[in-house]
Amino acid sequence: MIEFARVRAEKSREYRGGVSRFALQFDPSEIGALAERFAYEDDPAVRAAGEAVRSRGHYTREEFLRVCEWKSARSRPKVAANDTKAIEVQTALALTSHDEAERMEALTALEGVGVPTASVLLHFAFPSDYPILDVRALESLGVRGRSTYPLSFWLEYLAACRHLAAEQGVSLRTLDKALWQHSRERVG
Repeated sequence: MIEFARVRAEKSREYRGGVSRFALQFDPSEIGALAERFAYEDDPAVRAAGEAVRSRGHYTREEFLRVCEWKSARSRPKVAANDTKAIEVQTALALTSHDEAERMEALTALEGVGVPTASVLLHFAFPSDYPILDVRALESLGVRGRSTYPLSFWLEYLAACRHLAAEQGVSLRTLDKALWQHSRERVG
């Protein structure tokens, strides 16, 4: 396992041209099996909201609250403080931008939305393009979770997940599931 982690760290540095804080904590050949053991299905209403958002170009207040609550029920009072116009404007900015930093900044400008919740809003709008930032996924990449994350952390996480998924020939959602499941089986 130590040799495997060293090789993963070297490969991460190669693709980023520097040092990456993310190193897969299990053999990548296990990704498929771990993802298959992931027992949770995405809420159909949340998936439907994501589909509607893709065609419309912004979240409605109801969709926004539903997706935020899917990530963290504790956030509901804070995210509910956002008015309809702010939600529509900020989510439209995020979904139409082609700049990853601008997308995240637009979403985190909303009350109660941190990087993990913003990652979920992006994931359900564009499921093949965005992973979900979660403490379990981070643990499976050798990083300890925390309560807040700077934009730079998100951008590095996004690049690392996209690279790893492409390198292993799996979707970001498959990788998400495998990362989460590995942590659950390891930590409980």
